[in-house]
Amino acid sequence: MALSAVPSPSPSADLRDPWLRSYFVSRLGALDRERASWVPAWRDLADHFAPRRGRLLPGAPDAARGKRKDQRIIDNTPLIAARVMASGMMAGISSPARPWFRLRLASERANQDPAARAWLDAVQQRMLRVFARSNLYNCLHTLYGELGVFGTAALWVDEDEEDVVRGYTLTIGEYWLASSARLAVDTLYRSMWWTVRQIVDTFGRDRVSPAIRSAYETGQLDGEHEIVQAIEPNPNAAGPAIGGARTPWSGHVAARLPWRSVWFERAAQGDNLLLRVSGYQEFPCMAPRWEVVGSDSWGSGPGWVALGDSQQLQTQQKRKLEAIDKQGQAAAGRPAVAQERAGEPAAGRRDLRRRSERPELPAGNRRAARPRRARRRHRRGPGPHQGGVLRQPVPDAGRPGKPRRTQIHRRQVTRHFNWNGRREEKSLMLGPRPHACPPLQFHLG
Repeated sequence: MALSAVPSPSPSADLRDPWLRSYFVSRLGALDRERASWVPAWRDLADHFAPRRGRLLPGAPDAARGKRKDQRIIDNTPLIAARVMASGMMAGISSPARPWFRLRLASERANQDPAARAWLDAVQQRMLRVFARSNLYNCLHTLYGELGVFGTAALWVDEDEEDVVRGYTLTIGEYWLASSARLAVDTLYRSMWWTVRQIVDTFGRDRVSPAIRSAYETGQLDGEHEIVQAIEPNPNAAGPAIGGARTPWSGHVAARLPWRSVWFERAAQGDNLLLRVSGYQEFPCMAPRWEVVGSDSWGSGPGWVALGDSQQLQTQQKRKLEAIDKQGQAAAGRPAVAQERAGEPAAGRRDLRRRSERPELPAGNRRAARPRRARRRHRRGPGPHQGGVLRQPVPDAGRPGKPRRTQIHRRQVTRHFNWNGRREEKSLMLGPRPHACPPLQFHLG
């Protein structure tokens, strides 16, 4: 467990050092550029598995924080699956209902000593009681949910005056990570939007920027400002720079502490460029990653694997509901909603509006507006060159003295190209059109 932040022996010079502040601001920008390629995938994961998680929009926080963000969710099965996974990890790894860890010494001979075992058991019971009093178990459950969905999670643990220890679970998008040569996370930059009252209560009125001090004195306590905390290794713990050269680790920042912690306002202007300079004996952050590829600082997890299935499920449920809605409208004999709004009849239904009420079609579409039967007669045509039906007067030899009648002969015209590329037409007379037969009648007696 990390010890509380230890103030620097001479923090006044570091708080007003513009070069030191520019170093932290520039490294924050570099970490932000390195993280930018992961943000689109995190947005898709948050939309399908955890709509309330993530701070992925740049700039000031969303004014409508309480607004629903699950517009893409039709079937909540992915959300339930993510919660079941987090609950399973909580029950299997760090369940508060049972002792989930055991303390032992490095020497096996010392572990056999009854006095040493009794001391270890007493310390273990004290730790379990401290964890139960604090908010650590709530933070671990949230940590497991973020780890399963996004593949990376972060939990900052620090000492507390009331609960001994207190945890702060960071959501994706509000922190930046960097790894060491051993590919272990050893750098954490996190961004927080605090109110004026929170900033003044934490750092004091004399340390804040003139804008925050003025807002505090005028009673505007709920305005939010961005505060950044940077925790990174401090090579000053190994000794000063060789030859007295100016390096990023020079100065009095948390001298002789393995990790240094620096707080500053991201958009501050004034004398106090840094809010607090301190250090830690241990890295105060837990940053588990589910699966890491190569030397990446960020990981991927089960949410990445199930993202395609979740998208398919939402699309399938949407199409299913649309089909059910159309079937319901057809059964009720009502036209579609879009056609009802436009005042037009649905497909397959007669237009009962008056001719004067119907919209006038352009000149090019008047032929398409003709009745189907009229278009068919027009397309059929009387001439032999149009292919359809050829009408020829045929004398009635069996009934002399009667006027001629017209028989309808069907003519089939085929057009093709012969072996030398010339176009040929062949016509075939199929004989007179058969007359319609009367319907059969059956009498049951």
